[in-house]
Amino acid sequence: MLSVHFLLDLAIILLSTKLLGLFTRKIQMPQVVGALLAGIILGPSVFGIVYETDFISKMSELGVIILMFQAGLETDFNELKKCGKASFVIAIIGVIIPLIGGFIIASFFNNDGGIFNLTNKKMLENIFIGVVLTATSVSITVETLQELGKLKTNSGTAIMGAAIIDDILGIIILTIVTSSTDSSIHLGIVLFKIVAFFLVALVIGVVFRKFFSAISQYHGPKRRIALFAFSFCLIMAFISEHFFGVADITGAYIAGVVISNTICCDYVKKKIENTSFLLLSPIFFASIGIDMVINVNNSHMLLFIFILTIIAILTKVLGCGLGAKLCRYNNAESLQIGIGMISRGEVALIIANKGAALGLLDKQFFAPIIVVVIVTTLITPILLKLVYSEKHVHIPHLTA
Repeated sequence: MLSVHFLLDLAIILLSTKLLGLFTRKIQMPQVVGALLAGIILGPSVFGIVYETDFISKMSELGVIILMFQAGLETDFNELKKCGKASFVIAIIGVIIPLIGGFIIASFFNNDGGIFNLTNKKMLENIFIGVVLTATSVSITVETLQELGKLKTNSGTAIMGAAIIDDILGIIILTIVTSSTDSSIHLGIVLFKIVAFFLVALVIGVVFRKFFSAISQYHGPKRRIALFAFSFCLIMAFISEHFFGVADITGAYIAGVVISNTICCDYVKKKIENTSFLLLSPIFFASIGIDMVINVNNSHMLLFIFILTIIAILTKVLGCGLGAKLCRYNNAESLQIGIGMISRGEVALIIANKGAALGLLDKQFFAPIIVVVIVTTLITPILLKLVYSEKHVHIPHLTA
């Protein structure tokens, strides 16, 4: 007889993530923090009410895919035109410095004497920790800037543009690293498959965009349009993983980008958000908390958590701030941009979860990543309010 225990697990996860999400929002913290806490409390770390099952694992994977699809739908290339070269420079440096910083710190704590051996598994693990630190979740920053009335300022626009490019660069780096997990495959073959995937995705994307635009002109019921869009997301996720060895979330993200800025994009986003909110996202965030185990008796790991958190904050502030200075933003705006890019949020969680599934992130390093996500997500709004509360003289800057 088919066990129905998963129904109770599902109800507990949905109710607890929502209740704790509402609580964290009440105390002016992001709801994602509440969802993570719900998973930790429910999981083996605290009460042991819910454990990772095959059902939760598969639903969590679907949650990752739909979140990345949403990220693609939110990608607005029109924002890039407002800052052009400046956003690109900020994003590039804001990715490189955290990547290097994360790799160096991870190498000190995850070293078997061969960290610079390209075939060494630990080196890939250390690189991947750096990759996680490159992520930027701009949603928290946008909410804060809107509240402060600073979203359309020079620095606010730069943050939005840089965050879009940051996501794209992160996806490319993630694709390269995750595609290198099979040591039996030559790096040249990996790169060839990645390039081939993006070329195929470009062709498929152009064809589907024309198809999607055509059916969007139909004035009948629109519900089928959301169905077509989500099916396209799943097909792209399958093609990327199955045929090219590229992470399925990359295919999902590209599917979202293809549909972004089309006539019915807002309608699709609304329908996808409903599905994500009601079922898939809560399961994903809760499953991360369920998997999280912190050994408080391990001083070595506690030290790693502390240092990694500091590095995660400083590398974004310095990297993105330096990029802003190079593009002739003044000191105040450069600091605002650097701080606005600190939050890792759900983007880092998605990357970490994918790395853990592929064996690129050792179980002991999973908890530190979650702590970094929580701290950076909580600290960003606080720091933004501080740096925007000062009265600064506006100095014009150059953009491409």
